[in-house]
Amino acid sequence: MSSQILISDVPSKQRQYFRTGATKNIDFRITQLQTLKKVVIENENAIIEVLKADLNKPLFEAYTSEFSSVIQEINYALKNIKNWVKAKKAAIPIFILPASAQIIPEPLGVALIIGPWNYPFTLNLVPLIGAIASGNCAVVKPSEFAPHTSNLIAEIISKNFPPEYISVVEGDVEVSKQLLQEKFDRIFFTGSTATGKIIMAAAAKHLTPVTLELGGKSPCIVDTDIDLEVAARRIAWGKFYNAGQTCIAPDYVLIKRDIKAEFLQAIEKCIQEFYGENPTNSPDYARIINQKQFSRVANLIQGDIRIGGETNADELYISPTVIDNVSWEDAIMQEEIFAPILPIIEYEDINDVIDKINLRPKPLALYLFSKNKKLQKKILCETSSGGVCINDVIKQVSGSTLAFGGVGDSGIGSYHGKASFDTFSHYKTVVNRPFFLDLKVLYAPYEGKLDLLKKLLG
Repeated sequence: MSSQILISDVPSKQRQYFRTGATKNIDFRITQLQTLKKVVIENENAIIEVLKADLNKPLFEAYTSEFSSVIQEINYALKNIKNWVKAKKAAIPIFILPASAQIIPEPLGVALIIGPWNYPFTLNLVPLIGAIASGNCAVVKPSEFAPHTSNLIAEIISKNFPPEYISVVEGDVEVSKQLLQEKFDRIFFTGSTATGKIIMAAAAKHLTPVTLELGGKSPCIVDTDIDLEVAARRIAWGKFYNAGQTCIAPDYVLIKRDIKAEFLQAIEKCIQEFYGENPTNSPDYARIINQKQFSRVANLIQGDIRIGGETNADELYISPTVIDNVSWEDAIMQEEIFAPILPIIEYEDINDVIDKINLRPKPLALYLFSKNKKLQKKILCETSSGGVCINDVIKQVSGSTLAFGGVGDSGIGSYHGKASFDTFSHYKTVVNRPFFLDLKVLYAPYEGKLDLLKKLLG
């Protein structure tokens, strides 16, 4: 679907369908979620295969982060949707009594979901689940950089949902630009901060609300009061999962000087345990998405390389790499790495670390490894980030009960579970007053009434 006319037709036809009211019906929404769950389960093997083709994603990672996460999100929505859609009573100010009030969630209309390439199945489908649960129509634009997954999503949706309800539009950046010229009622974008600015500028022309799930350089602070072996294992897992192509991966480590040498040894041991002596032969290690990203990342491998550093352009392979003695001014510290490279910066004073973090754009995630409760509280109080995980990584987004989103440069809005329903809903306030007890003090002429009104409001 590449022509301007056809792309224009998609949201137009969906808007017409939305006006019929079909998507607002709670039973309709439940049926659509059940249908989506059924077809995802039926296509489990195909999902695993396309993720292997696009990212060489290991079976375990594909199942846990892409397939099962979608099923869990659908199950959570099905379990809770009847409660989510209920109107909630609201308190009434005394000066407008007698009256009743309620807050009613209603669907926004037609949503545009633009997905990324790093988790190309789940990060397209999970927002879609929220759009369905809240009663919207949706246009999904998967990333062209994960073409096999994009094609499968288009096939699954087109075979099981009418295009006037849910459509998948495939294509390159020009297709995205054409879509952004259209009027939507919510744009949900996952990707880079730079592209997020483009999305927001385009949305502003139509006053379209946006949800931007972006990224940034997520710091990982390692204190001395830890179980060092466990900390190294968890950090290595989070950093090299999906070959580092995770928006909430620990971007760099800030470690107390006293334990740095021991930590580096532990990290190296973990990498060998995970992927063997030669990770290029491991079935459990993914690849970089394409040549453009490979070239960008390969250029960052410089300095005091303590672990890894091997690259193979033909296989889009970059080994798990650790670079020591990195400074805040180095090139690798100027952008989100989004690759299996872990810079190490040592520190002595935690206040200096906090100052450095706060001088930079707010990250999507912040990690702290420490048993020290006072330090935990200090970090929580004196830094700002989309989310925080203490003594582990990535777990802060592991479940539908945990809202996920950024702050500042790392994003706008949140989703997962109820947060997804809220993102694609408008909460409409409704006040209902009877005709009796219509106090004339509220009406003109106002002369002599202000003192009485002050007493009523007092």
